[in-house]
Order: sequence, then C-alpha cells, then structure tokens
Amino acid sequence: MAQSKAKTVKDYLAELPEDRRAAMQTVREVILKNLDKDFEEGMQYGMIGYYVPHSVYPPGYHCDPTKPLGFAHLASQKNYMALYMMCLYSDADQLKQFQTEWKKAGKKLDMGKSCIRFKKLEDLALEVIGRSIARVTAREYAKQCERAVSGRQKAPAKKATAARKPAKIASLSKKSKPKAARLKAAR
Repeated sequence: MAQSKAKTVKDYLAELPEDRRAAMQTVREVILKNLDKDFEEGMQYGMIGYYVPHSVYPPGYHCDPTKPLGFAHLASQKNYMALYMMCLYSDADQLKQFQTEWKKAGKKLDMGKSCIRFKKLEDLALEVIGRSIARVTAREYAKQCERAVSGRQKAPAKKATAARKPAKIASLSKKSKPKAARLKAAR
C-alpha cells in the first residue's frame, strides 16, 4: 500500500480492506483506551498518529519543530500492518519490559527498532501493548525524548588523512586531463 493521503483517521480506515480495517480498529481502541489524556490522535506521515501536541510540548519534534512530537503510529503497509511505538525505541528499560511481557504472553514478536509488525490481530499481545502505552504520559515522553536527544554527541569531524589527500588531488587532476590521457594513466 502506498503512503495514504487521507486527511482523517476515519478516511484512513475507510480506504483499508475490511480485514485490515477491523484489525487496525481493534489496535486503535486499545491505544485510545490506554493513552494519556495529553496525547492527541490524528494523521501523521500518512498513517494514524498519536502525538504530544504543541499545546503540551511547544518545541515539537526535534527534527521538524513544525510537527508535534510523535509517540506511536499505526499503519497498513504493503505486506503487513505495523504499530510504531517510539517510547520503546527511546527507552531501553521500557523495551526490555515490553519484550519480557510479550514473551510471557506466548506470542511471537516480529519487531524492528520501534516497529511491531503483524499480519493478523491474533499475532498481537494486545494487553502488553495497552500496558506499554499506559506506562508513559505525554509529559514524561517529552522529557524522555529531550534526554535522548541531548545525550547524543555529535561525531567528531573527520580529519583528512594522508591517504585521502592524494586521492582528492588525483580526482581533481582527472578533470583537467582529456579522457584519452586519463584512460592511458589508469593502465
């Protein structure tokens, strides 16, 4: 499925096949039932989003401050459905607790960094998802994200090494030589 152009959650759900719509609606209900009151639901990045609005966290998403801070997303992809839970990605303790609870639920976890992939509703441990959503308030999540972003250190600038300098000079000289001369020099 290509990225949705739907403007509302209702429109997004309406464009899904019936089986996916039913699964997505059930997951959505679990999220909404457990979501802190300060989060909002809406469309973000072509999928259903749950986010900290600017009214609660004015700085917004650090990569694009015009957007609210995303917390979770629910999407119908081409080969699977996915629940993106950023609170798991940015907090190692939350992730470990989630994985432990999921294993105890007896379900196979198909997960990327924050993406829980599923093909049918029965693949999910809904109670674990609900508890994980309920554990984090919007304000706590915003603080968690601030800590994660401020904890990152910029990689030190790479210094030009002796091995790199000749390559750079050689590539500059290639431009000035005619093609035949460059081919001859390469032999």
